[in-house]
Amino acid sequence: MRYGLISDIHGNLEALEAVLETLAKEGVDAYLCMGDIVGYGANPKECIKKVRSIEPKVLIAGNHEWGTLGLLELDYFSELARQAVIWTKGILNADELEYLGSFKLLAADKKLTLVHGSLEEPEEFNYVFDSNDAGGTFRLLKTQLCFVGHSHVPGIFYFDGKVPGAINDVKAKIGPGKKYVINIGSIGQPRDGDPRASFAIYDEDKKTVEIKRVAYDVEKAQTKILAAGLPKRLASRLAEGR
Repeated sequence: MRYGLISDIHGNLEALEAVLETLAKEGVDAYLCMGDIVGYGANPKECIKKVRSIEPKVLIAGNHEWGTLGLLELDYFSELARQAVIWTKGILNADELEYLGSFKLLAADKKLTLVHGSLEEPEEFNYVFDSNDAGGTFRLLKTQLCFVGHSHVPGIFYFDGKVPGAINDVKAKIGPGKKYVINIGSIGQPRDGDPRASFAIYDEDKKTVEIKRVAYDVEKAQTKILAAGLPKRLASRLAEGR
């Protein structure tokens, strides 16, 4: 089984379409979504429709889903995010909101765990930027693998029973006796200095995880954000990967 892993789309239709086209060429068997389909970008309705069409095996709720649904106070968000949440909530219909409300806060089976941020108080949406941040998740993790998003910064972290560490590569072989937390980064608004959309492929049979990047039409996404009346910074940062 080969899984396409997507997260933090943030209403960026151009980035999502580029990623899904790439994943279709890769021949993935199923999709897993770690949340934040909406927020920041100008196409939340279209991104919801596109995600629904691929029928992800698991859908995880992100903080922007919760904010749009009123499950998080607006004070939780930065000023930019707050404006985007209010705008997004104003254009979604009842069916789209009901769909966002069906997402799970976390999901786990015998092999995989999925959560938007950290397993430590998942409803608080804590960030996992590095191996130290992953420590709390490792302590709570009951499966070998955990996939997360939220930080918009991809990374592969492991725990061998001693101290957490990081794999300084985009691809990892899942080895016995270790646990892994994989942050797949953001499709719609990367913040690691690389403006290309970030996503991942997990090959269950080969026991590999690879974080991949794909370019998309940034200028088109920026133009839509400005035309929607959203803050200019939400457009400019796309080209910076910040």
